[in-house]
Amino acid sequence: MEMQEKQLEKLISETIPEIEEGTILKGKIISVMPDTVVVDIGYKSEGFIPIDEFSEDEKEFLKEGNEIEVFLSRIDSDGTVSLSIERVRRIKILNMLKDAQAQNTPVEVTIKERIKGGYRVDLGGVLGFMPGSHADIKPLKNPDEIVGQKAKVKVLKFNNKLTNIIVSRKDYLIEERERLKKETIKNLKEGARVRGIVKNIVDYGVFIDLGGIDGLLHVSDISWGRVRHPSDVFRIGQEVEVVVLKFDPETEKVTLGYKQKRPDPWLSAEDKYPVGRIVSGKVVSLTDYGAFVELEEGVEGLIHISEFEWSPRPKHPSHYVEIGDYIDAKVLHLDTRQRRISLGIKQLKPKPWELVAQRYKVGQKVTGRVRSITDFGAFVELPEGVDALLHVSDLSWTKHIRHPSEVLRKGQKIEAVILNLDPANERMSLGLKQLTPNPWEEEIPKRFHLGDEVKCRVLRITEYGIFVEIEDLVEGLIYSSEIEPSNRRPEEVYKEGDEVMARIIKLDLENQKIGLSMKNLKSVDYSLDNKQES
Repeated sequence: MEMQEKQLEKLISETIPEIEEGTILKGKIISVMPDTVVVDIGYKSEGFIPIDEFSEDEKEFLKEGNEIEVFLSRIDSDGTVSLSIERVRRIKILNMLKDAQAQNTPVEVTIKERIKGGYRVDLGGVLGFMPGSHADIKPLKNPDEIVGQKAKVKVLKFNNKLTNIIVSRKDYLIEERERLKKETIKNLKEGARVRGIVKNIVDYGVFIDLGGIDGLLHVSDISWGRVRHPSDVFRIGQEVEVVVLKFDPETEKVTLGYKQKRPDPWLSAEDKYPVGRIVSGKVVSLTDYGAFVELEEGVEGLIHISEFEWSPRPKHPSHYVEIGDYIDAKVLHLDTRQRRISLGIKQLKPKPWELVAQRYKVGQKVTGRVRSITDFGAFVELPEGVDALLHVSDLSWTKHIRHPSEVLRKGQKIEAVILNLDPANERMSLGLKQLTPNPWEEEIPKRFHLGDEVKCRVLRITEYGIFVEIEDLVEGLIYSSEIEPSNRRPEEVYKEGDEVMARIIKLDLENQKIGLSMKNLKSVDYSLDNKQES
């Protein structure tokens, strides 16, 4: 019997491999219990691993039949096998750190959180520390922006217990930048198209990381058209393709272009926009002197303020168009050397004087607004936008009007009669008095005769005599030699508004003048008045 037991033990020892504590082995999961994972490592008894040693991700892998690597911690005298996953993890990380430091290679970490002085990083289950000064090549504007990210780092320091692991993201970035820089410089030739990442945006342009070396894309090289600010076109972090305009190997200064990826549109402008062609475009800018219209990217035309309407007094460009409007215009002038196109929109409408010639004729009544008043008359603006002259002599049949402002005011809406029309020379004259019959032709000859004594109202006193209104109808002049009393100055006796009697001594119907005298009146005895006054 004893002989059989010894033979059995010998057989078992020959079939079960020798295992040693402190080694890493491969095992197969037999079962997963709430607090323990049972693993077969090929020994006479199974091993046990506390469930708490597994991370949440690793627990997803814990299924019967799956193989895992384990660390043999201990074999008790009764044959109980204690295994560990945590020790496997730490040994692998320790070996990884040794290799990374020896071979100067990076390791990948997850930046867990920001702490005092730097960041706590996860190296796959073991925590390390990254100083804040080693987070980036330049100080980060927002130190929290890298939290939660995966990053490659260089190992600066560690101990075998993995209680003091220090890493640097900055050192990795510097080395990587130098490596990329060498590769990038090989491709930096004038005219070459390269790709890069927008690194920074300033008022005068965009800095683009080409891979270890930055290039400047000036705002003037972004578009053939106008660019208010580079941020209107690019955003930080955007990948773009650019053209190398210039590269200086000594200073490593790179000048880039973006608009150069397509031909200069002005090279074909002469074919696209010949003088006389009607074109379409978008209003992109307004100034006091006109509006700029984008015909295509990089090609803009100017509608001068004088080219909006035929009126000689155009309004501000904002009265006709707004930024963003799409409009049609006519090409008036093209200068490809100066990169200028002059446009007009009034040319798409009939000339006002052509409309006037079609709509009006002499003798016709028209309505307009008094645009301006001068000493000799008033300019009346008609609906077509043209001005007609209303001369001061055509304001009244019977009154002597010294200045048009006595009858008209600026902005007043009036009706008048066309007296003369000359569209070819852009002239028109109007009359206000012609709206009523001429009293000098019928009413005045019938009502007044030579020798008639008439009641008058003093209008004004001049060196020629006294101008009066005769019976509220027509003006006349009492000659200075015909004023009574003759021994006193008229202004000493009479004032504006006084009523006097006078006799008609001149009636000139052709020249529309009436002369008066205050002498030898039957109804008034000036000699008697003079005697009483004396």
